[in-house]
Amino acid sequence: MFSVPALWNSVWCRIKSLLGFITNAVFCSVKQKDDCTGDSEDDDCFGDVFGGSGESFPGGYQLICKTSALAHWLLKDIQRLPTLEPPRWWSSWPHLQTLIQHLLPADMPLELARDYLQLTDDGIVALDWVVGPRQSSKTRKMTNSTSNPPLLLVIPNPFGKLTRNIQHLCLQALGKGYYPVIFNRRGQNDCPLTTRRLQDFGEPGDLKEAVTYIRFRHPNAFLFAVSEGLGSGLLLSYLGECGSSSYLTAVSCISPVFRCQEWFETKLPWLYEWALLFYQKYIISRYSTALGEVLPTEKLFSSSSVQEFHEILHCESKNEKTSWDRYWERNEPLRDVDEVAVPVLCICSTDDPIRGQPQTSLPIELFRTNPYFLLLLTHYGGHCGFLTGSPVAWSHEVTLDYFRSMTEFFRTEEKTKGFTRRRSSNMMIRRRRPTLQRREPSVYRDLEEEIFSWKRSYTR
Repeated sequence: MFSVPALWNSVWCRIKSLLGFITNAVFCSVKQKDDCTGDSEDDDCFGDVFGGSGESFPGGYQLICKTSALAHWLLKDIQRLPTLEPPRWWSSWPHLQTLIQHLLPADMPLELARDYLQLTDDGIVALDWVVGPRQSSKTRKMTNSTSNPPLLLVIPNPFGKLTRNIQHLCLQALGKGYYPVIFNRRGQNDCPLTTRRLQDFGEPGDLKEAVTYIRFRHPNAFLFAVSEGLGSGLLLSYLGECGSSSYLTAVSCISPVFRCQEWFETKLPWLYEWALLFYQKYIISRYSTALGEVLPTEKLFSSSSVQEFHEILHCESKNEKTSWDRYWERNEPLRDVDEVAVPVLCICSTDDPIRGQPQTSLPIELFRTNPYFLLLLTHYGGHCGFLTGSPVAWSHEVTLDYFRSMTEFFRTEEKTKGFTRRRSSNMMIRRRRPTLQRREPSVYRDLEEEIFSWKRSYTR
C-alpha cells in the first residue's frame, strides 16, 4: 500500500544529493563550453545545430519553418522581439532555470473562478478562469476595443502541477487584456474524480468538450491556446484530431516533447525521474481505493520508473488491457499532424535537460515541410525556463507577441480578400471592354495567391 511517510523518508535521503547534482550539472555545462573549439565567440558549441535550416537572429534565437506568407509575416514581426541575452551565469545553468520554474512558488498567487464541467461519460474536468490579482487587472491593456477580450486556453503539464511558469504567464496575459482559462484534467488540482479512469496522455475527448463549452460562453472572442512541456502532447493531439474545426486561432507550445513514447522509454536524470514519479504517486494515492477496483494499485505504487508507472496506470486495467506500443499508437501527439490547420509556434532550447538532445528529439523535418509549424529555437533556456535579467520569462513575451501578430495577419488577410473580391466584381462589369481587360495586371490575383499560399485544404 502506498505510504506518504515512507516516501518522505526517501525525500530526506535524496536531499543530501541534490546540491551535488546541481553542482555537477553546472560543472559539466561549464566544461562543455571550455571544451568547445570554436574560432570566435559566435562559433561555439551552441551554434546552429541544424546546418542553417532556418533564419538566425543576433538576439540568440533561430526560426526554422517552411517558406510561406505566414512565415514572411512572422519573420518581419519577430525581429522586434526582445533580445534573449541571459546573464553569463544563467547560460551554464539549464538545470537551475528548470528547477526554479517547477519548484519555486509564483511571486503572486492567482485568483481563480472555477467551473466544473460534467462530460458525456459523467466524468468531470475543471476550468479555472483567471480573474486576478486585482492589481494586475487595474492596469490591463486591452488588445482590442470590443467587449470580447481574447481568450487564452492554458494546458498545464499532464501531471496536474500549476508551475511558476504557468502562473506568471497567466498574470502577464491578464495584464495585456487576455482572459486566461486553465484546463484541469480529471482528478487534478482538486478536480473530483467521478469515474474509475483517468485521461490518457494524448486522448483529446475531454478537451474537445471543454473547448465547446468555452465557445458557447464566448462565441465571438478569439481563442488562443498555450501549453507547457508534456502538456503539449494533449494540445497537439487535439489539433490533429479536430483539424480546421478546432476553434483555435493560433497555438504556442513552450518546451514541448514531440516523441513521447521514446521520451518515456528513455530515463530522465535521477532527480527529475524521482521527483516526477513521487509527485504522480502522491496525486494518485488520493484515489487508490476507487482505482483499486480496476488497477493493480500495489504494483502501481511500487513502480520504480515513470515509464513503469504510466504503463501500469493506462495499459493494465483489469477490465481492458492493452500493449504499450498499441497505447502510443492512439496517444502519440504527432499521429495526425497532417490534419493540423492552425499556426503552431514551438519555443524550444538546445540545452533542455528534460526533452533531450535537439538532434534526436526535435522533428526538424516537420518544421521544414509543414507551413503550420514554426520552431523558435534558442541556445539557452532549460525546460520551460527562458529566464533573463528581467523577472518575466522570455517565452511569455514571445508567446503573447506571437498571438498579437497572428491576429493582425488574419485581419490583413480578410481585408485583402475582401478587396480582391470587390476588384473582381468591378472587372466583371468591365469585361465588355477588351482593351482594359488586356492591360489590367494580375497583381491582385498574385497577392491573393501569396497570402493564401500557406493554407491547405482540410479533408478527413
